[in-house]
Amino acid sequence: MTDSAGLQFVSPFAFEAMQKVDVQRLAALSDPELRLLLPCLVRMALCAPADQSPSWAEDKKLILRLLSGVEAVNSIVALLSVDFHALEQDARKEQQLRHKAGGSNVESILVSQLQHGLTLEFEHSDPLRRLRLTLSELLAIMSKVVDSNGEFFLKSSELFESPVYLEEVADVLCILQAELPSLLPIVDVAEALLHVRNGDWFLCLLVANVPDSFNEVCRGLIKNGERQDEESVGGRRRTEALRQLCQMNPSQALNIRAMVVEECHLPGLGVALTLDYKPDTADEAVSTLVSYVSGLLLGTNSKVRTWFSMFIRNGQQRKRESSSVLWQMRRQLLLELVAILPRSRSTHVPNDGDTDDEGGFGYSGLREEHVVKASALLRLYCALMGIAGLRPTDEEAEQLLQLMTSRPPATPAGVRFVSLSFCKLLAFPTLVSTPEQEQLMVMWLSWMIKEEEYFESAAGVAASFGEMLLLVAMYFHSNQLSSIIELVCSTLGMKIAIKPSSLSKMKTIFTQEIFTEQVVTAHAVRVAVTNNLSANITGFLPIHCIYQLLRSRAFTKHKVSIKDWIYRQLCETNTPIHTQLIPLVDVYINSILTPASKANPEATNQPITEQEILSIYQGSSVQGDSSRGGRQRNSITTQLLILYYILSYEENLLASTKQLALMQKKPKSYSAALMDQIPIKYLVTQAQGLQQELGGLHSALLRLLAINYPHLCLVEDWVCEEEVTGTLPLLRKMMLPSKTCRYTQSQLHQAFQKLPSSSPRLMRILEQLTLLTPGDLIPYSESLTASMALLLEPAVPRRTLQTLNKLWMGLNTVMPRRLWVMTVNALQPSAKLLRQQTYTQNDLMVDPLIVLRCDHRVYRCPPLMDIVLHMLNGYLLASKAYLHSHLKETADFDRQSQTVSNLGVPGQPDTPEVTREELKNALLAAQDSAAVQILLEVCLPTSEEQQLGCSTGSLLRAIGGPVPAKAEQKSLLLRAKEAVRDAEPEGGLLSDLREVQCLICCLLHQMFIADPNIAKLVHFQGYPQPLLPLTVSGIPSMHICLDFIPELLAQPQLEKQIFAIQLLSYLCIQYALPKSLSVARLAVSVMGTLLTVLTRAKRFAFFMPTLPCLVAFCQAFPPLYEDVTALLVQVGQVCASDVATKARDIDPLIARLQYLKEKPRDVSVEGASKLALPQRTAEELGGSDPDVQICYCVEATFMDIIGSTLHGL
Repeated sequence: MTDSAGLQFVSPFAFEAMQKVDVQRLAALSDPELRLLLPCLVRMALCAPADQSPSWAEDKKLILRLLSGVEAVNSIVALLSVDFHALEQDARKEQQLRHKAGGSNVESILVSQLQHGLTLEFEHSDPLRRLRLTLSELLAIMSKVVDSNGEFFLKSSELFESPVYLEEVADVLCILQAELPSLLPIVDVAEALLHVRNGDWFLCLLVANVPDSFNEVCRGLIKNGERQDEESVGGRRRTEALRQLCQMNPSQALNIRAMVVEECHLPGLGVALTLDYKPDTADEAVSTLVSYVSGLLLGTNSKVRTWFSMFIRNGQQRKRESSSVLWQMRRQLLLELVAILPRSRSTHVPNDGDTDDEGGFGYSGLREEHVVKASALLRLYCALMGIAGLRPTDEEAEQLLQLMTSRPPATPAGVRFVSLSFCKLLAFPTLVSTPEQEQLMVMWLSWMIKEEEYFESAAGVAASFGEMLLLVAMYFHSNQLSSIIELVCSTLGMKIAIKPSSLSKMKTIFTQEIFTEQVVTAHAVRVAVTNNLSANITGFLPIHCIYQLLRSRAFTKHKVSIKDWIYRQLCETNTPIHTQLIPLVDVYINSILTPASKANPEATNQPITEQEILSIYQGSSVQGDSSRGGRQRNSITTQLLILYYILSYEENLLASTKQLALMQKKPKSYSAALMDQIPIKYLVTQAQGLQQELGGLHSALLRLLAINYPHLCLVEDWVCEEEVTGTLPLLRKMMLPSKTCRYTQSQLHQAFQKLPSSSPRLMRILEQLTLLTPGDLIPYSESLTASMALLLEPAVPRRTLQTLNKLWMGLNTVMPRRLWVMTVNALQPSAKLLRQQTYTQNDLMVDPLIVLRCDHRVYRCPPLMDIVLHMLNGYLLASKAYLHSHLKETADFDRQSQTVSNLGVPGQPDTPEVTREELKNALLAAQDSAAVQILLEVCLPTSEEQQLGCSTGSLLRAIGGPVPAKAEQKSLLLRAKEAVRDAEPEGGLLSDLREVQCLICCLLHQMFIADPNIAKLVHFQGYPQPLLPLTVSGIPSMHICLDFIPELLAQPQLEKQIFAIQLLSYLCIQYALPKSLSVARLAVSVMGTLLTVLTRAKRFAFFMPTLPCLVAFCQAFPPLYEDVTALLVQVGQVCASDVATKARDIDPLIARLQYLKEKPRDVSVEGASKLALPQRTAEELGGSDPDVQICYCVEATFMDIIGSTLHGL
């Protein structure tokens, strides 16, 4: 709108005075400024105010005094004297006519036929006619705007163009809008004024006289505006009008700019307002223009980014215009860029005040206060070129290259600037177009390589640009151009479309002139490690470079040792763990085990030595008390990473045995002695509390432990850890006044040695130790375990044993393997009889049964037996893992060597792999079954305990179940009375034997559930019959025996068949299930079959122990009565037929049995007391004929069955 360039606009001072109704400021205005505000001031003076305060009365007098000397006030007063109601009615009628006519020219109701032009009519008219003329013209424009459907037009109106009457027309316009607001909404009036000449001037006067409408008018104009304002005349006029409004009210300029961004309309207006904005305090770091445009292009709103990018692209398609907002923005950005460029870049003369010693080559670098601004400008130009598609001019490209290749001071901001400049060169290599510019770039890159170490040390940052150079060089060598693009985008902080083909020139420069692959690997090893590396250190670090070089196998290819660098970096780690550390360890392990090529199998990296690994754990709290009170030498992160390295190395070594065997290469495995000295469980426990800071390291360690060290992942151990680290233990530890215990290891040892007299003192010491954490208990571990055998002496209080068990379980959470070895050695039998041997961890994994070769007194000491069982369970699992790894480690190499040795030897087959696996499984099964058999033997009472009345059947009796026995031939009622009458001696159910039995049953239950084949093997081997009541009632998983009892009954050995029937009798009582019924029916059938095939001697050996079992079958399953009685009669008849020729008459007995079978109810009515047989002594039965004994046993079984029936009734 250049047509209003010579007109006077309302000043910001005057608008603020009107907005705040500051009469004193208004009085200070000049007459021309005051003339523009007369419509509002006259209405303010004449209309009745709502404010009746004395202060306003004084202000109103001052306003009247101001207006009294202005001649134009009279004409405005005359305008206000018109009947606006009648005027509004005529205006609405004219609107209706225009609407009916469809916007075509119709005769105006407001104005009759004009004899002259509008200007002359306006000059010669009275106030009312002036109002009508202006209103008619304004309504016509507003109507045409509505009918234009958004297409811009410029209405030629003599009334709004005559410079002589502009002020009078403005007065009329302001009065009309103020008096007829419903007819003339101010937003619609503002929209109409854009379509006439001088419209921006009229609009500013209108808003200045109604200052409260400023935001409303601006928002309306922005909403109705174009998405791209510089594409049309209407958009440019709208932008200019809003720009003039914001110049009148500069305090709202930023709010109007925010509206522009919110609506995504008029992008040129946003830039123009930014160019016009003059902040009160200049920000020397980054200009307002850079911040605004960067926010639009680099913000998170993709809609705004696309909208502004389109503005840039469209603006470039037009010829360069000085009036274009886009070219104004580019010129301003270029001025800011040139302003911060070192002058020596063009003159090659250093500044007097800026000596840049670190720059070299006589170049003066960026001043320190300009570095941040230069970085912001670089990012902005990257966004303009990469996102918005800006094509830089030759001048812009030249100045940008000069800025990018300048040398900043050695500060963190300087490091950031160099990184951005380097990435911009990679993103836009077209900036380098001439050989001179290419030489300048190469010199700058060489300077980067030379000064990288100095920058890192002087700036005090861990992530310098040297690592980025190395990383890009590695990517170029491995042709990973997509990785370079990702690196550039992440460094610049924006997604830029970079074509891989555009990097060809840079690739040539890097790979042939600056960084050859050998130079890269040699330089990478010399790069210092990052001190205290953690996730808090961002950017590209040496670890990224080493990782990529390891992946590309550059170190092994050029025979450069990287082991020392990786070891030093792992030692310089801290929490939270850096995300690149675990991948680095994985790729390093792969480079150790897998050669770079089959042609050169020796091209591998060296593993970390055992001595270096041990040095990591020296000083750790689990190594002893040498470091107590001092700081650990290595961080927990380092120790966990080294542990992860060892475990992962061993796992990968086992997984790669086949490939390594084919190449005749066998990398060395870490020794068992080394693993014994690493506190694995303690480290994992520490990692559990740092899961958030360790990322995925804790879960990775748990996976490796579960595979290679299952004995360190026992479920009961995790449960015990919850008990140790829970709320109640925490409250108990709060009772301790200090973190240290007031008792020393020597005092604890002396208290143990003086038992039993020192029991109270020992108890006090042990109770004090329970308040310590498991980690603080470690120094006392040797004293606690070495004196365990002393607790086996008589008169040691039970509380002392239980407290020791509690302390042992606490230590087990942090140092289980070393604790187990010390405990096994401490609990060996007395040296008086045997020469004691010191066992190692390897001995116990090879033969876990060593744990049970302890002092026999342990078997009757429940707290210590609990410890022994815990160790036994752990070593059984450890033995499985040990044999599995040993088999896998040796199988492939043995097979490979055997294949080589068998070459040329016909007829000699290879040993099948399945044989080795079967042998291993057989060994493990024998090992587990032996442990179970030994534990079952422990459950048997000794001769002294038998004399005291202890019995394995007491547990079954305690829960109310039957205890069939082959020697018992009494009725069930009589046995129940005896069980009540015979009290448990010496402590009853709470005896040591009973407690040990319960502990063993718990362990056996776990073993049977973990591997049901163990239960099958043990029961096929058999065990003493007195233990059956204990195992069936004490081991909840014994029901699985029902699955293989039919197979056990089918065995040819008579003793196995007897054991199966006896076991089944107890299982039927304990588990009266349909499956038990079917198996019991099968057992009765088998007994009937065996009756017909067994010889006389075997018949006696089989039926004497099995006939009493029929009582349990009938008691559990009454439907079996008929089958059982038939079997009993058949057995009696067979035995009677064998003794028919003898002197003893058995017929009365057989007849009585037949009567019992046919009429059992008659017998039951007579009472059980009449059925009792004469009791015979063992001598009488022993001297009798075997068949006679079977007959009497059959009759006793009948009596028990009938007695159980009566008891059930």
